[in-house]
Amino acid sequence: MPPGRQAVGMAPADRDWRLIAEEARPGAENMALDVAAAETAADGGPRTLRLYRWAPSTLSLGYGQAVETVDWEFCDREGIDVVRRPTGGGGIYHDTFGDISYSIVLPAEEVPGDLMESYALLMEPILEALDRMGVRAETANEPRPALHEPACYLRAIHPAHDVVVGGRKLSGNAQYRQRNAVIQHGSITFARETERHLGVFAEPGVTPAEFEERVTSVRAIADIDRAAAVDALERALADWAAAEVDSWTDAERKRADEIVEDRFADAEWTNRR
Repeated sequence: MPPGRQAVGMAPADRDWRLIAEEARPGAENMALDVAAAETAADGGPRTLRLYRWAPSTLSLGYGQAVETVDWEFCDREGIDVVRRPTGGGGIYHDTFGDISYSIVLPAEEVPGDLMESYALLMEPILEALDRMGVRAETANEPRPALHEPACYLRAIHPAHDVVVGGRKLSGNAQYRQRNAVIQHGSITFARETERHLGVFAEPGVTPAEFEERVTSVRAIADIDRAAAVDALERALADWAAAEVDSWTDAERKRADEIVEDRFADAEWTNRR
């Protein structure tokens, strides 16, 4: 573990944490389950830690991102789904193999009001997990200018929520509030898929070499396979919150289906300007 950083547990207060082990779902379902988990936490149910894959591979658009920035023909040809996130920022290509995503969901009253403090708290198990993978990562200690605004991994690097190794971005994270709950979700690059990551954008903005100069991956740094990396993240999250492995309730699955239909699979939501 890097000097000066100590793994800490988060007191469970009056409700328990649950860990939902990695599962593969379409992008719209992944976003809807975060909302359903937020409603559960806000209504007095457990807090949720979850890992997930994107199946099929998906481009998630930032909340305010223009649809004109997407190369729709490339996405159709390559079988890449497109979904719009509730969080801001640029688009992120989530490869089914190369991406490891997670969410942390808890009542808003249990998160510091200061944004930097909030990120520092919820990033702790992510940095611990990377350390267990053999990746000496840290949140960025200084901002870096944007290379291409439509692409999240090429936007300006922010000290609060971007994780870097040697100045190269490894993970992006975002928070939003939903019904008195906070959702933090993040994406860790296990394996770079440079051509596909750039190909989803109408104007890539940078060359593949420039992309790889800005973005790194777990596989490029550590001798670890994807299953072991996922296990490290699940264990670090569970240790941090004293969480028990659990699953979605039938009511949450039903609610997520409703949210998919009403929002995340709706063309008007995806194509909003």
